[in-house]
Amino acid sequence: MTDGSAARTASAAAFAVSEADTGRRPTLAVVGATGAVGTVLLEIISQHKDVWGEIRLVASTRSAGRRLTVRGEEVEVVALDEAAFDGVDVAMFDVPDDVAARWAPVAAAKGVVVVDNSAAFRMDPDVPLVVPEVNAHAARVRPRGIISNPNCTTLSMIVAVGALHAEFGLSELIVSSYQAASGAGKAGVDTLRAQLATVAGGRTGAPLGTQPGDVRRAVGDAIGPFAAPLALNVVPWVGSLMEDGWSSEELKIRDESRKILGLPDLRVSATCVRVPVITTHSLAVHARFENEVSVEQAHEILANAPGVVLVDNPAVGEFPTPADAVGTDPTWVGRVRRALDDPKALELFVCGDNLRKGAALNTAQIAEFVAAERSTL
Repeated sequence: MTDGSAARTASAAAFAVSEADTGRRPTLAVVGATGAVGTVLLEIISQHKDVWGEIRLVASTRSAGRRLTVRGEEVEVVALDEAAFDGVDVAMFDVPDDVAARWAPVAAAKGVVVVDNSAAFRMDPDVPLVVPEVNAHAARVRPRGIISNPNCTTLSMIVAVGALHAEFGLSELIVSSYQAASGAGKAGVDTLRAQLATVAGGRTGAPLGTQPGDVRRAVGDAIGPFAAPLALNVVPWVGSLMEDGWSSEELKIRDESRKILGLPDLRVSATCVRVPVITTHSLAVHARFENEVSVEQAHEILANAPGVVLVDNPAVGEFPTPADAVGTDPTWVGRVRRALDDPKALELFVCGDNLRKGAALNTAQIAEFVAAERSTL
């Protein structure tokens, strides 16, 4: 199996800023720097080639004055206001939707290119939705001065699916997601840890999970941001209720895949499930194409695709799991099979760290793409 250390270095090399780039290094603002994804963003900035001049850390008023480390130096956090964007070239936003909706246009009006990780602008026709390995060109056309980052679930699969689409022409996606607790933020992680402690604590008699309702009784009302207990359980619901019983998360996969791939009529069906994993989303993907496919061709494409690690030898127990992919940058892909009854369809299993490629890394990649443009001005 490809080991984690190799996987950490495998992503997005094609989108790094060239060593030959010259000129003034742009100023970067990280808005939401003190949050979970903001913390990972600072790690990634510190790990990647140093393309930035000043890095300004921005957060809510209550976090102003804190000192965070980036590029080996302590930087004081400033409060989110108009002055925070003075002299800034690129701003990476990782804030709630309502905060992004208010402040991203303020920054853009000052000439800042905003890379936004919220859902506020993803489906705006004047805001490109970008995954650099798939549609980096879209980042160049930004009428509102904003570039949007897709949802973490879409990002966990779209790099692999996009590579296959480029070769075979995608016509349909059927997806089942297995989403980690951290997709619901710190509250999700804290809730899962508390539930696991509860169900593991000194009980006698039949093991929990073997009798009707025993996990629900043990957890009680402490279900946090989930629709049901998550410990010793899976919950077939992520997001909010939409029309005809679909969840918002399921519709995001459909709408965002269409926009990223430039396939407005792509047939997509998704079922989103929350699982008792801390970090890393997984998806079982049925992808149908316009042309006949083979496992050998798919393996070659995926093995050479930027941002993908192929781990596919089930005969010796080699396939991706969240425990392998967590903390790494690429999308991990395995269990690649041609559909039993359709020579134009593939089945595959993908895993991606929802805090790295699913949020922070993709945001950083887009920002670096813009930095490369700005550094030549």
